[in-house]
Amino acid sequence: MRATTWGNVTQLIFMPRLFPMNCYLVEEENGITLIDACMPFVAKKIHAAIKETGKPLTRILLTHAHEDHIGAVPYLKSIYPDAQVGISRRDAALLRGDRGLQPYEAQSPIKGGVPKQPPFEPDFLFDDEERIGSLTAIATPGHTPGHFCFLEIGSKTLIAGDAFQTKGGLAVSGHLQWKFPFPAMATWHARTAIESARKILDLRPNALAVGHGPAVLQPAAAIEQAIAAAQTALERRNAG
Repeated sequence: MRATTWGNVTQLIFMPRLFPMNCYLVEEENGITLIDACMPFVAKKIHAAIKETGKPLTRILLTHAHEDHIGAVPYLKSIYPDAQVGISRRDAALLRGDRGLQPYEAQSPIKGGVPKQPPFEPDFLFDDEERIGSLTAIATPGHTPGHFCFLEIGSKTLIAGDAFQTKGGLAVSGHLQWKFPFPAMATWHARTAIESARKILDLRPNALAVGHGPAVLQPAAAIEQAIAAAQTALERRNAG
């Protein structure tokens, strides 16, 4: 595990073979908020990083319900039973193993590793633009129907989950990067993901921190290029 800190945000970087993944510690006044929880085999390392802060884990926020983002939650809840676990109202259904779609959603199959039965129960659900500690929850559907990002207000760091990837090159969710194809392969609806990427660009974050790959500082120009590339690729697929 490696760790990189800017402001009150620390990126924990795990490098298992072929599948790097990140989660984030956000230091609040009275405790630590963990954003995403990777996979079960890194749970003890996440716990060790939390202990080094000297503060308790008080909250776990999940960008979405894929198994590589929720895996350490049961272990951490066993150590920090008072920590409150939150997921979006929409992806709470995926967490229960329900892959059904709402009538207003694109009728494309939900992809990626979704639990077949609930691995844990969330303590609370959140909606778009809800304030949670120093974070604002931002609805960014596309990778999953209820995918969310979190904007850390003080540093303007956008913790983006799988709305983007930077491993294999900065790309919008759903735009296949052959050096690291897994996020695209697990994306529910590419066109919706592009719309969410434009929403993120409008926020003009100072840093873009993703689930897979390094963070990007002052990312506006790179995000614009990624959106253009994703749009072009989508139009070519549709034309073919």
